[in-house]
Amino acid sequence: MSNLITIERHILEQQKYFPDASGELTDLLNDVAFAAKLVRREVVRAGLVDILGFTGNVNVQGEEVKKLDLFANEKIISAIGQHGRFAVMGSEENEGIIIPPKNETGSYALLFDPLDGSSNIDVNVSVGTIFSIYKLKGNDPCKASISDCLQKGSEQVAAGYVIYGSSVVMVYTTGQGVHGFTYDPTIGEFLLSHENITTPKSGKYYSINEGSYAQFNEATKKYLDYIKEEDPATGRPYSTRYIGSLVADFHRNLLTGGVFVYPPTTKHLNGKLRLMYEANPLAFICEQAGGRATNGRTRILDIQPAELHQRTPLYIGSTEDVIVAEEFEQGLR
Repeated sequence: MSNLITIERHILEQQKYFPDASGELTDLLNDVAFAAKLVRREVVRAGLVDILGFTGNVNVQGEEVKKLDLFANEKIISAIGQHGRFAVMGSEENEGIIIPPKNETGSYALLFDPLDGSSNIDVNVSVGTIFSIYKLKGNDPCKASISDCLQKGSEQVAAGYVIYGSSVVMVYTTGQGVHGFTYDPTIGEFLLSHENITTPKSGKYYSINEGSYAQFNEATKKYLDYIKEEDPATGRPYSTRYIGSLVADFHRNLLTGGVFVYPPTTKHLNGKLRLMYEANPLAFICEQAGGRATNGRTRILDIQPAELHQRTPLYIGSTEDVIVAEEFEQGLR
């Protein structure tokens, strides 16, 4: 047991890379880990309590709200907001920003998707929580505003996700590599299980919702035809792996190599995924692991957001695979 490294210990050790660190970011990440434990507790017993199904409400995205979506959102806000370490928060489930009741000392902004892939919870498919942390632009937490949330992804100081599957895994980065922790329910701790994750330069999997094929542009259709062709020299055809939970698809490709593509469609011309809650944090993680993330033309982390719930196309994963997808999107192939 003495060789086991908890997430709290690992986060503290990461502070050595930041000579001016006050320890505040360490506390923030610990808060997120604690909130993840609360969500995990309900996810694993969702079928035993009245937490499956819809609430009857519609969120800001125009989507029906699952009961577990609402629970996860409320638990994260209450568990994290009560400590006053975040001056402002933004959730995919809330139309506007959230100002915690004790924001006088917080120097950071938190953006999060409380339960990514929640449409799968009723059928016991992996879901997850995604989070992103930014430093406030100003020095006065009481003046925190939406502008503190609308920063480029390149300004993130930390990002991560938790995947609730056959085991519960939390992955995070503070810009010094990517590390994964598996939850041990017998001791109630996240323990280091994946140190310094490096994603392969290329993989053998592609993840895309081919059910939307008729809505794809010609460039995307050509790319799909290409990736399915027989060509041993380039490792084609690739195998399709699509779960429908972004966190789950991303996590698999991060570890094994591959590309996740959610292109623009006739139904969603600007893409469907959320820049601030999904694309930015996962792009930060992906780049830190040696991968690549773009909207097909521009690096995700370079996009200046204009609104809290902005959407974007997403091409993310192994560098070489993403480049090929981009070349088709840009008409270079």
